[in-house]
Amino acid sequence: MSTIEQIAAAEQAGKLLASTAQNLRTWLAGTFMPDWARASIEELVAKQQWPELNDRFYRTLEFGTGGMRGRTIGKATAAAEIGVLSAQGSPEHPAVGCNVLNDFTVVRATVGLFRYTQQFLCTAGSFDLPRLVIAHDVRHFSRHFCELAASTWNRLGGQAFIFDGPRSTPQLSFTVRHIKASAGIVITASHNPPHDNGYKVYFGDGGQVVPPHDNGIIAKVEQVDWADVAQYFAKSLDGVVTLGVAVDTAYLDAASDAVINPEIFKGSKLKVVYTNIHGTGRVATLPLFERFGVKYATVEEQFAFDPRFPSVKSPNPENAAALALGVELANKTKADVIMATDPDCDRMGVAVRNAKGEMELLTGNQIGALLAEYRISAMKKLGVIPKKGSKRAALIKTFVTSQLQDAIGAAHGLKVVNTLTGFKWIGAKIARYEAEMKAKLFDVEGVALDYDATSPDIRAELLLEYSTLYVFGGEESYGYLPTDTVRDKDGNSACLIFCELAAAAKKSGKTIGETLDALYLKYGYYTEAIGNIYYEGAAGAAKIAKILASYRKSPPKAFGKVKVTKFRDFGREKIKDADGELIPSQDLYIVTLANGYNYAVRGSGTEPKIKFYLFGKAEVKSAKGLPEAKTSTKAALEELRQQIEADAAARAEG
Repeated sequence: MSTIEQIAAAEQAGKLLASTAQNLRTWLAGTFMPDWARASIEELVAKQQWPELNDRFYRTLEFGTGGMRGRTIGKATAAAEIGVLSAQGSPEHPAVGCNVLNDFTVVRATVGLFRYTQQFLCTAGSFDLPRLVIAHDVRHFSRHFCELAASTWNRLGGQAFIFDGPRSTPQLSFTVRHIKASAGIVITASHNPPHDNGYKVYFGDGGQVVPPHDNGIIAKVEQVDWADVAQYFAKSLDGVVTLGVAVDTAYLDAASDAVINPEIFKGSKLKVVYTNIHGTGRVATLPLFERFGVKYATVEEQFAFDPRFPSVKSPNPENAAALALGVELANKTKADVIMATDPDCDRMGVAVRNAKGEMELLTGNQIGALLAEYRISAMKKLGVIPKKGSKRAALIKTFVTSQLQDAIGAAHGLKVVNTLTGFKWIGAKIARYEAEMKAKLFDVEGVALDYDATSPDIRAELLLEYSTLYVFGGEESYGYLPTDTVRDKDGNSACLIFCELAAAAKKSGKTIGETLDALYLKYGYYTEAIGNIYYEGAAGAAKIAKILASYRKSPPKAFGKVKVTKFRDFGREKIKDADGELIPSQDLYIVTLANGYNYAVRGSGTEPKIKFYLFGKAEVKSAKGLPEAKTSTKAALEELRQQIEADAAARAEG
């Protein structure tokens, strides 16, 4: 029986989805596949790897509003894909398929991005060559995909710039602006498992693409036929520019601006343990530490770049297990703080030594609240923002980030702006404030400002006068941004400013835990919990969609004896933010309960799961009552989490 006949028989038997079978027929009938790819499909069919083929071919890997992310190594790998394994376990070829990240999907995306960028420049009256800068992390095929995209871009008629090795996502964001590129790409899957990789797109403002660019790029990518991609598979780096050390230095200079009081490091005797968890963080974070005299030790077992992330189950700095080796080293060196960054260094996790002398992991919400309070207070002390606050100074966070930060911003007299999940919305806000300030400055004073070339102090004055000053931003998933010349979360500068916070606390004789408790006594005890339900593959995607649809059709009425008092549907309601801007529609729901607790529901944009963000609060009248408030609120939130997940599981099967 031929390969095509076996596919037809599997489809008839219900082992292959109709879309899978059709995509397989299209690929096998085409002339765009190299021999190894065709051999891989034939082997998987011969071995009746129907679940694997469904996962790889049931759809075309979605080029979403931020780019693509998915497997680049299959669960079942064909011999022709494996070929000759690299020293670090990389197969010779990425997995073949239209629903995985490989040469086919990377070239297709790059062609679409080029066509959109070229059209945008022409429409704007610019006939310059489309300029693209690409960075990559340490994952399987990351360097290959970087070079392949650069080669494709140049052959299409543009100018591509790459780095000489792995660089962090925030450095890419900065560099797009610094070299005045038209667009940027980061090849990364952030903290996903080793078998994944991704392709994240930025536009000329240095931020991830948002409307209208995102949908415009998606439309162009979807117009690229598979038959058009094969001509770009042979890489040529002729004409591709490798960026030099000056660009690295410029980024370090910009990240250094995040420090409010450089003097705080002197005499603090702060001792830090840092781990890059095999990723890009060491490239910039360590030089930043050295600039400010931070005494640090690195976790040697996790120092080397390695796409397998062999020392951890997951390279996610929010997981205690990822910091376990750091804890061992901290106990040996008697360090005060452990900091860890994920593979592309846009996220940072922290553990601190508590009053008992033990290392304690902080949540992303706690880290963000500590940094927000410290930075706002310090900026007021230095006169950057008025002591009474200003509604022209903004703390920006996502709706699913701790409401403690709302309380902090409000108490300081700042404007608190909540955005949809995804740091691109925070970046878009900063871009809006920049554009508004430059336009008004030109109208009033006739000055055409070079924003990035203007000192942070002068920018702050102008933004407070003519627009809104971005003070700090963050999200619960361990992403923070203290500066405005980077337009994505920045693990490098986050490590640096947490060191500043920790040095200030140590000089005042307080632990970070005591500093956090002081926030609770001032604003109330806020705590959060996360619920996740994972659904892999094609069948899992259908279950996630079913849960989200059921929430809209039939919102929950109660959990146990606690009634639901409010249900907000961001996909159907017209909701405006603190700037008066309409929030884009999204399948996000916020459910409020009679006891004052609330939770948000959304599908993850980066992983095959549905996420629940739970928020609890208790009033605290004295330090004596704080332990009980913590215990009772956490217990109630855990009970609610279990009820929510059970309800969601029933919705998935109902």
